[in-house]
Amino acid sequence: MPESKVHELVSLSFNDDVRENSVSLANEHPADIAAALQQTEPAHAWSILREAAKPWQADIFGYLALDFQAQLATIMPRADLATIFMEMNADDRADLYKKLTDEQREALMPALAQAEREDIRQLAAYEEGTAGALMTSDYASLSPQLNAKQAIEMLRHEAPNKETIYRAYVVDGERHLLGSVRLQDLITAHGDVKVADLMERNTHAIPVNADVEDAARKIARYDVIALPVIDAQERLVGIITHDDALDVMEAEATEDFQRLGTVTKLDSSVATATVPMLYRARIAWLMLLVFGNIFSGAGIAHFEDTIAAHLALMFFLPILIASGGNAGSQSATLMVRALATGDIRISDWGRVLGRELVVAILLGLSMAAAIAVIGVFRGGPDIAIVIALSMVVIVIAGSMIGMLLPFILSRFNMDPATASTPLVTSIADATGVLVYFSIAKAILSLP
Repeated sequence: MPESKVHELVSLSFNDDVRENSVSLANEHPADIAAALQQTEPAHAWSILREAAKPWQADIFGYLALDFQAQLATIMPRADLATIFMEMNADDRADLYKKLTDEQREALMPALAQAEREDIRQLAAYEEGTAGALMTSDYASLSPQLNAKQAIEMLRHEAPNKETIYRAYVVDGERHLLGSVRLQDLITAHGDVKVADLMERNTHAIPVNADVEDAARKIARYDVIALPVIDAQERLVGIITHDDALDVMEAEATEDFQRLGTVTKLDSSVATATVPMLYRARIAWLMLLVFGNIFSGAGIAHFEDTIAAHLALMFFLPILIASGGNAGSQSATLMVRALATGDIRISDWGRVLGRELVVAILLGLSMAAAIAVIGVFRGGPDIAIVIALSMVVIVIAGSMIGMLLPFILSRFNMDPATASTPLVTSIADATGVLVYFSIAKAILSLP
């Protein structure tokens, strides 16, 4: 069914028979239903969700945004919330647990089984942004002494309660990680072959306190379905699955895009953000950039006599300044993305600088040749020389600013994405004004 039809059924549920339309939704994918429910008020969403079967409720609930889950938790009966908690993946319920108020936690925990309570407390204890906070405890583990037949039988019993069994992790009696084995290898192997002989020893495990972005990059680099997480004693404590890694990469890309636009991190999606939230996210940088652009105005004021004597210079000012800002923005975008993906490192700045300088010179010369022709017709040969020379220098300066700023920020442990287009443009504008009129004054004042 098209997603628009799902939205239509959800909308009908508000005015017609909720139970009947909820049954109609039972054949749809939980992600589509969750997307439609999030466009409604939490009370309406719960009126539809509560008519679904309990396992189906948890599936849909898991696809809802975390903030929306927390809103639903405030209006759901404790027994229903506890049932959904029991059905959710371990990492998802730990995330929701951290969103609940102390009162909600105290009301919820007694309704859960002892094992679930301990699991939630353990996962919720890890610091946000670390591998431990993202991992799930729903993984399959095997002893190296089992044979293939025994391992398959064990996985058959564990499968309903595990997030994935396509790769099982081999541990000793103290849960030290020894390796991993694919389900495919177990199925195709002879029944008497030991797990120890089938397992792969290089598991690319990641420490529990590692950054989640490092975990996501490892999953992408090694193309694995999950990444084991180990503690300081190299004991297996959980796994990070590829879908959670994808969420991390999406969130990081969103944050980088926001920073590139000088927008601070939003606590929710743009669709659900309030006017005050959007205002706070944008005003700080805009105010800073307003005062930053004063330097451009001061530069123009300083060269008033040169401008008054050669008014044709003002015609080319926007073109030159925009060219420097555009060149800088291009360089900054390339560097920010390369640093974010690990394509280049801070130590590579010297090599990258030399290459960027050559590219900037070529770009500047090409753009200077194009603009010089207009300069001849607009102001004569002298103006054309000023314009051409200024274009080369401004494009080089803008490119160097855009390239170096992300490296400088990274050197001081700041997010290189802060080297945003507006910030680079503002710096390049002020630099371009000084370069342009300094060259003009030097050349046009010659006898």
